[in-house]
This record gives sequence, structure tokens and C-alpha cells, in this order.
Amino acid sequence: MDLDYLSDQQLLDLHCTVMEALRARGVVRSSNNPVADYAETIIARALAAQLATNSQSGYDAVGQDGTRYQIKARRLAVPNGSTQLSAIRNLAKAPFDHLAAVVFDGRLAVQYAALIPIDVVAGLARYSTHTNSHTLHFRRTVLKEPGVVDITSLVKAAAK
Repeated sequence: MDLDYLSDQQLLDLHCTVMEALRARGVVRSSNNPVADYAETIIARALAAQLATNSQSGYDAVGQDGTRYQIKARRLAVPNGSTQLSAIRNLAKAPFDHLAAVVFDGRLAVQYAALIPIDVVAGLARYSTHTNSHTLHFRRTVLKEPGVVDITSLVKAAAK
């Protein structure tokens, strides 16, 4: 689709219209950057989990067996390409059982995804005093950590 003929304002309007349509379809839950909302939607589908309310602290979805999932995503965009997930808060209080993480390519296609037990997260994450949170780089090597479950195929299927 050639969008070069649109002005900057027209492109921004188109973005807002698309976000409204995605929200109406239930693909995203807010009008913010769609990466996190989209990840929550497709991971909850893949795991047959129920999304928590937006105000719930510490986890984003609950599985049918009561497992609490914090869901994080990263979109690999040029030129950055960083795999650092957003801040993980209150890790010492164990607010979730598994971190469900997904990495998208620049066009939001699923590249890889995993369920990472909280003890593995605690072992891999780094504490940042600046943000009073932990950070984790979700590289493909994390998929090989003991206890980590590769859910890439499930998440890809849920994204279709």
C-alpha cells in the first residue's frame, strides 16, 4: 500500500482510525501503542486464559488452572532491535507465576514466544535502581533455559 501521497496529519488520522477499529474488534484494549495490547490478546487466546482488568497489578491474565501470567512483548524495529522487555515491577513479591513473553518483527508478526517461570525470570533479570524495577532481555537463548516452555507455535496460531 503506497501511503506516500498522504500528509503527516492524514497518516496520523489513519493510525487513530485503525486503532479505533482494532479496539472495537477486541484486538487491543486501549488506544495506546498496540504492541502490548496485541500481545495480551494473542497470548490469552493461545493459553485459553482470561485477561485481567486493566487496573490489575502484577499480572495480565489468569489461566483456567489459576496460573497468573504477566505478559510482555517487544517489537524488533530498525534500527534498535533491542530485546529488552518493559519494566517488571515487584518481582520479589512474586505477583505472577509465569512471564509470557513474545517478540514481534517490525510488522508485528510473531517471531518467538515463551512461558518463563518466575524463578527463571528472577535469575535472568537485572534490577535497575533508576526505575525501581527489573529488566529482562528476551533473546532466543532464553528459550533454552531449564523450565522455559516455547509457545511460539501456539501464539502464531492465535495471531491468525
